[in-house]
Amino acid sequence: MPQLIQLLRFLTRMSSSGGRAQIAAAVTAGVLGGATSAALVGLINTALEDGPRPGWLLPAFLALCLVLPLFRFLATFLLLRLVERAQFDLRMELSRRILSTPLRRIEEVGAHRLLATLTDDVGNIVAAFAYLPLLLMHVTVLAGCLAYMGWLSWKLLLLVLGFLVFGVICYQFPMRRAQHYFRLVREAWDRQFRQFRSLTEGIKELKLHRPRRQAFIEDELVATGRERMRYRIRATVVHSLAGSWGQVLFFLLIGLILFGAPRANGTDLRILVGFTLAILYMLTPLDVLLNMAPALNAGAVALRQVEGLGLSLASGAEPEGVDEAGDAGWRSLDLVGVTCAYHKETEDDTFTLGPIDLALRPGECVFLVGGNGSGKTTLAKVITGLYVPDLGEIRLDGRPIGDAERETYRQLFSTVFSDFYLFERLLGHDAGRIDGQARHYLEKLHLHRKVRIQDGVFSTIDLSQGQRKRLALLSVYLEDRPIYLFDEWAADQDPTFKEIFYRQLLPELKARGKTAIVISHDDRYFGVADRVVKLEDGRLVQYQPERRSQLAATALA
Repeated sequence: MPQLIQLLRFLTRMSSSGGRAQIAAAVTAGVLGGATSAALVGLINTALEDGPRPGWLLPAFLALCLVLPLFRFLATFLLLRLVERAQFDLRMELSRRILSTPLRRIEEVGAHRLLATLTDDVGNIVAAFAYLPLLLMHVTVLAGCLAYMGWLSWKLLLLVLGFLVFGVICYQFPMRRAQHYFRLVREAWDRQFRQFRSLTEGIKELKLHRPRRQAFIEDELVATGRERMRYRIRATVVHSLAGSWGQVLFFLLIGLILFGAPRANGTDLRILVGFTLAILYMLTPLDVLLNMAPALNAGAVALRQVEGLGLSLASGAEPEGVDEAGDAGWRSLDLVGVTCAYHKETEDDTFTLGPIDLALRPGECVFLVGGNGSGKTTLAKVITGLYVPDLGEIRLDGRPIGDAERETYRQLFSTVFSDFYLFERLLGHDAGRIDGQARHYLEKLHLHRKVRIQDGVFSTIDLSQGQRKRLALLSVYLEDRPIYLFDEWAADQDPTFKEIFYRQLLPELKARGKTAIVISHDDRYFGVADRVVKLEDGRLVQYQPERRSQLAATALA
């Protein structure tokens, strides 16, 4: 019952005022269906009594038989339509929250957890909601049967209620244990989802190394899968044992009524038959409710997971910003005492970037160089507004960039990070207007023989990494923003196109008044830059051109 209340409250919160009216209508239809089903018990018991049958009995029985499926259909149809809408709204709301959450927070939560919530958790909640019409109906049947028994004999009803209270108390103990197992199942699923991502993204490395592949299967996939399976089986077994115990209690109750009540106070046979019939009629709804318990528990656990993640994301949500582009007429961009701390992947201590003082101006090409782990990509994320500095500030034309301005500030930049994502469509553009431009850039980037574009959709993105990076470059060209940032863009290019990038594409951007920030290890092309900025252990150090070979050795370390 607590799980049912949780789910109904959540569905109510996710629904509009019209949706809440539909929920009320669905609940009413379910209750009326249950009451109709319970009324049939009374009619059947009346038909079994000795003596002449009332003339209204048969018409009433037929009417209830016709009305019952109507109420059941209405309850199911109304609630399931709301559930599908709630599922859609929930996934869209979570997606919006993810997009409005700071990047550092998203990285802390982990992509695997976000995907597990959007898929498995939402699915479990919807599966639990699907049972609600049937659950409401059977709960009403139980209530109707109890009311009918009270009408027959309130003394025997007290005996039945005593057994029910005892059964509910006994049922709570295994249910707490089952709930614990369902939480463990959910935690194991988070780990399993991360492993599935490793399976698909690391398929080449697994195929090429048999010991690694075997260890991954046995120590990762199989171990976590067995753990999840074991906890789910335990939860289901606990539910089954609790349900079996509940059925035993009901049959003991029937035995007590049939064999104990007549001797105790000479109860009328009609009452005994009515009670026995009502209890037997209650067994099916009770069995259905007990069988629903695992799905309701899983739905309640998933609901807490979704709400916990939603609150976690909402706590750091960024302002929506306004629909306007960055200031194409900017004059200066300054990082003043910027500091950003984070945990390095292979170390337990905290790595600190900064303090950084850096000035950028329109129309210049700046190379950002340094060894691996020196903080180049982190600095790039700070410059573009993806990371918020812990200390210091970013100033655009002398104005500090705060939370309210950050979304608009980000519109200054077009980027291709080393871990870029390539969309199949040129999203955010007028497809009819940009097709011609896109075809021009396909030729310029030597991709026109491999990729076609129609209505803003690439014919394929199943290309080499270097070619995919060229498509990503095409996408940022179309954005036509004032500042471009390239994170090791040329690392996957062949020597010919690497030469084109440094000797032709970057100068063309500069000639158009664009600012280019290039993270690079290609020391032979450092002469293309107006400035070369070097990072060492998170700090800017002076770059000395005469020590280029030494710098190259450091950059390649």
